[in-house]
Amino acid sequence: MKKLLLVGLLLSSLSALAQETYMNAQLATEDLNGTARYVGMGGAMEALGGDLSTIATNPAGIGLFRSSQAKVSFGLISQENAADFNNADKTHLTFDQVGFVYSMSTNRNSFLNLAFNYRKSRDFNQILTAANVLSNASQNALTYNKGLNGLLFDSNNKSTNLYNQLDFLYWENFIKSTSDNGEESYGYNVASDFAFGRHNTGYIGEYDFNISGNIKDRVYLGLTFGIHDVHYNSSTSYTENLLSSTGQSVGNVQMDDEHCITGTGYDIKVGVIVRPVEYSPFRIGFSIATPTWYDLTSSNVTYFTNRSDFGTSGRINEAFVFRFNTPWKFGLSMGTTVDDYLALGASYEYADYSATDNRLYLGSGYDYYSDSYYDDTESDNAMNNHTKRTLKGVHTLKLGAEFRPDPSLAIRLGYNYVSPMYNKLGERNFNIDSPYAYYASTTDYTNWKATNRITAGMGYTLERFTIDVAYQYQSQKGDFYPFANFMPVEEGSATTIPITEVKNNRHQLMMTLGYRF
Repeated sequence: MKKLLLVGLLLSSLSALAQETYMNAQLATEDLNGTARYVGMGGAMEALGGDLSTIATNPAGIGLFRSSQAKVSFGLISQENAADFNNADKTHLTFDQVGFVYSMSTNRNSFLNLAFNYRKSRDFNQILTAANVLSNASQNALTYNKGLNGLLFDSNNKSTNLYNQLDFLYWENFIKSTSDNGEESYGYNVASDFAFGRHNTGYIGEYDFNISGNIKDRVYLGLTFGIHDVHYNSSTSYTENLLSSTGQSVGNVQMDDEHCITGTGYDIKVGVIVRPVEYSPFRIGFSIATPTWYDLTSSNVTYFTNRSDFGTSGRINEAFVFRFNTPWKFGLSMGTTVDDYLALGASYEYADYSATDNRLYLGSGYDYYSDSYYDDTESDNAMNNHTKRTLKGVHTLKLGAEFRPDPSLAIRLGYNYVSPMYNKLGERNFNIDSPYAYYASTTDYTNWKATNRITAGMGYTLERFTIDVAYQYQSQKGDFYPFANFMPVEEGSATTIPITEVKNNRHQLMMTLGYRF
């Protein structure tokens, strides 16, 4: 196709209302992180308690403290076998945790504790690359097919387009041509193969405030209020090599995207730990966490470069606010000690991510009758239905042990299994009547599988000071797709979007310094 239309375009501050399933899923999950003791035991301390990191998983664990202490944690994370992309670093330093607990005795067997803890609940740093062949498919053919089926324009108002950013750039810069007499024509190219790369950076920081205590050293209760601070950045590049109608190479097109998400959320967590037998160290823990209610801002710049024929280019950017609520979380845990040399813990958590609530932001204003400001939102039923088909309930199992051959020395081991969040046949579908889909700037998606974590650690106590170190290895595989399958653009043709296996394996080393006062 000979392109006579060259569009150089900058659209700023387009008003959108939300995100979509695959993007929000990244913001809803958490890593295993906290103090080195907590990580070394695989996080299986929700019934054992006595560690600052339980403030976010079972707040009653803070009620087991009988003295005040402060801790700070830091280390590094390295991604395994990551390909070179965008000069991104495979290893980075990380500040993981800082906090304290202030313990006050109310009588001989009961304490009231106040605590604060910051932890990095999510580390976004990742390099993801994929490349594969394509058969009678391309990203620009997907846009062409959507236009052919009337999915780029509002059926009730032909002058209103429903382009997302990629569709606009492809349609105006590549698919649509204008002849010398002003007549428009449309076409597409299939691609022989694609190459994809993305570099994510950023984190979610969680600030937890806790009040907890115990009743006669038998029942422990805790309440935590958490504030979540989101900083997500990604740089994406996608290239597909084009073929002519006779199967000859005619060049390539490339889409580059810079994406940033910032904002805050908050949640409430409650927990209880019970020693059912008075003279037994065996404990049972229960915890419930409300959804995290997020209020976020997304901004991005997307570039299009066509290196076939005469070549064209385009650019578009936007900024918008969106809201979504993560699902409720429920936890059950058990723990016990053997004299003063062995501690054993097991924790189970369940969260139904298909119940994630994607919300439409309707606007804000001032109510003169109530003399107050308001923000209106409502559930986006179309995108929520897509989320229900794409995501599912996640089961998390954590096991841990701590052995003390000497009162001052501790050796720790742990294991985690996290079941898959994504349905195997889930896809990033933009043919949804939802603002979530209209403003997308990428088409790729990955259906990540189960996560396995193996942890180990050591700790040493010297009077009031403690030093702990931990190692964590995380392994996860996923099925990557550059875009979703779509209807053939010509009758009798077959479209093939191959599955490309990708991995997210990483190593973490960390250290925690503590002081008891």
